[in-house]
Amino acid sequence: MNTATTTLTLNEGYFAKRNLYDWLFALIMAAGGLYAFANYQYAMDVYEKGILLLSIPSVIMLGWFWRPLRTLMLVVAALSLLGIASYQKDLARAESVFWLKYFLSSQSAILWMSVLFFMSTAFYWIGMFSRSQGPAMEVLGSRLIWVAVTMALIGTMVRWYESYLLGPDIGHIPVSNLYEVFVLFCWMTALFYLYFEEQYATRGMGAFVMLVVSAAVGFLLWYTVVRGAHEIQPLVPALKSWWMKVHVPANFVGYGTFALAAMVAFAYLIKSQAQQEALEKVRWYKLAPLWIFGIVLCFVPVAFRQRSAEAGGSYWLIYFIVAALIVAGILLGRRRIAERLPAAEVLDDVMYKSIAVGFAFFTIATVLGALWAAEAWGGYWSWDPKETWALIVWLNYAAWLHMRLMKGLRGTVASWWALAGLGVTTFAFIGVNMFLSGLHSYGAL
Repeated sequence: MNTATTTLTLNEGYFAKRNLYDWLFALIMAAGGLYAFANYQYAMDVYEKGILLLSIPSVIMLGWFWRPLRTLMLVVAALSLLGIASYQKDLARAESVFWLKYFLSSQSAILWMSVLFFMSTAFYWIGMFSRSQGPAMEVLGSRLIWVAVTMALIGTMVRWYESYLLGPDIGHIPVSNLYEVFVLFCWMTALFYLYFEEQYATRGMGAFVMLVVSAAVGFLLWYTVVRGAHEIQPLVPALKSWWMKVHVPANFVGYGTFALAAMVAFAYLIKSQAQQEALEKVRWYKLAPLWIFGIVLCFVPVAFRQRSAEAGGSYWLIYFIVAALIVAGILLGRRRIAERLPAAEVLDDVMYKSIAVGFAFFTIATVLGALWAAEAWGGYWSWDPKETWALIVWLNYAAWLHMRLMKGLRGTVASWWALAGLGVTTFAFIGVNMFLSGLHSYGAL
């Protein structure tokens, strides 16, 4: 006689899955947040107090959701506090204290971020073409991204403190101008990539994603040298609002993930083209779309050079040459690159998830921006150029997601659309500041 045995497996509770490190992390984050609230609430309005208190459980949940963030946050907090304490309320110490001068002052940390992102990009591409040392080079590139993100966050936190040392009325969260938001864009894009890298257990996408991060770093360095943009400036009256603390970061989650999706889409096109070539002979003119993309990428610096002809011409010439060499190298080595890229299904899935996350946050940012506009200017929408182009970006990705979910949009068409979306997003991000004027002209070039 057979006896049926039923085994009931109970799922562990969410909190039961937490280890000692999780709880220690939560304790430290809660203690730090409550200490800040107890000591600095006098300088906050009711909304800022709410943001601080809500950020405590949010940060803890993020650290529990993706555990590498725990170590990142703790290291950033420790080194940021070291940098802040080293100032001893005297900004001049940035030139006399060794670790401030070379590592922990905001400008030093952000320069380290820039160098490390460039190095990471180089190692990813060396790994892409190296047959024997490829995996080791990619691992090194990934580790350097983590260090670069750490330095970017340290630079951001210390810069926040430095702004208050200049004067209580000058102090502000560093997301108020092009220099500060480019730093935000760089580390946020890189961090989202690292998440996908771990989730899909592949580093093959890194070489492409880091190209857009390095391009942003290149602009940041030019903007620093030519415009002296690293200098902390007082906020214009319209930006002296708690809305900025939530609107801008949400916006740049969208910008960062849209850029990530576009570069993954470019990788998808390279892979699909190489696979097609393996099956049939492809004439040079069938590669025209990829050549067009390369030409557009290379001539982006021309716009900056014409806009800022009085300075930085040689810099953009070098930028143009490097961009041309990169594009030529990708097109000539596309078959080798395709071998190192993950499966087309993985690239397509990362592209979709990046756009989905970005669209959600960009929608939130747009709503928050409308509420901020109502408070600052008396109306939710004014068809300002920045607002108009934000709507165009939103409609573009809304249509992409609609076609994906309703019509099964996949593959080459989806990739070209995502890549074109980067152009639309870039104009909304930078082009409006360059060529148009309006209520949002806080970061004019």
